Amino acid sequence: MVPIEERIRQLKKEKNAVILAHNYTSPEIQDLSDYVGDSLGLSIEAAKTAADIIIFCGVSFMGETAKILNPTKTVLLPEPDAHCAMAAMCTGEQLKDFRESDPDCIIIGYVNSTAESKKEMDLCCTSSNVVKVVNSVKGKDVLLVPDMNLGAYAASKTGMDVKQWRGFCPIHHGITVTQVAELKRKYPDALTMAHPECRKEVLDLADHVGSTESMVNVSKDSECKEFIVLTEVGMRYRLEKESPGKTFHFLDHAVCTTMKMATPESVLNSLETGRGEIILSDDVLSGARDPLARMIDLS
Repeated sequence: MVPIEERIRQLKKEKNAVILAHNYTSPEIQDLSDYVGDSLGLSIEAAKTAADIIIFCGVSFMGETAKILNPTKTVLLPEPDAHCAMAAMCTGEQLKDFRESDPDCIIIGYVNSTAESKKEMDLCCTSSNVVKVVNSVKGKDVLLVPDMNLGAYAASKTGMDVKQWRGFCPIHHGITVTQVAELKRKYPDALTMAHPECRKEVLDLADHVGSTESMVNVSKDSECKEFIVLTEVGMRYRLEKESPGKTFHFLDHAVCTTMKMATPESVLNSLETGRGEIILSDDVLSGARDPLARMIDLS
């Protein structure tokens, strides 16, 4: 019997498929993938791929983003029910209502949002380029959706009065000052890295605040041998892989089970049957493309 991994490699070649995976996915999925990265890196890879089929291992907004950037390609989400809790906290209808109440406000949307929401935005951003994106509309009224913590972070870095939505990532928002203080007490020599989806009071305790990709780069370049990492625990695998010999401490409860849903078996099933194809209306595809293209231009 042909091993699953070998069968996946065969089908990828036969069907001209590429596998993209987020940093929070399981080690088995990361090892199977052609590219592993954060939301910005994945968006850029999706935009430039020559593959006919994109297998997206992550959550549904990521697959939708890949489809928006590649409307003529087939995009498959191995686990169709892998939906991001934060993305569900802001709908397209809510943004339409906001636009009617405040037509002059620039709506900047975190890429962690649904395709329907993106259609109603002026620009998209990721945690990697949110400061650059917000600065690009300096002097304008700005609403940042859906993550209130990312909005607060952008406001602190740009000096702008950024209106914030009431959304949040349950994993990052659940990290508390008390938990971080205990880690710092246990590992006093560790450099602390935090994702900007964390609360402001948690970010204030960090030595570095940035996207998961920036954490990879900081850990590689730093002379420190020990790190406290305030993000989802799936990052441990890539950090240890790319910075061998260094130690990374996480909060064990910071687990996004949705990001772990994709398995080699579900990837193989998608390749064999086309399960999980992302289908979006022409209206959504056309309306959401410009905000995403502007985000990539500002990367």
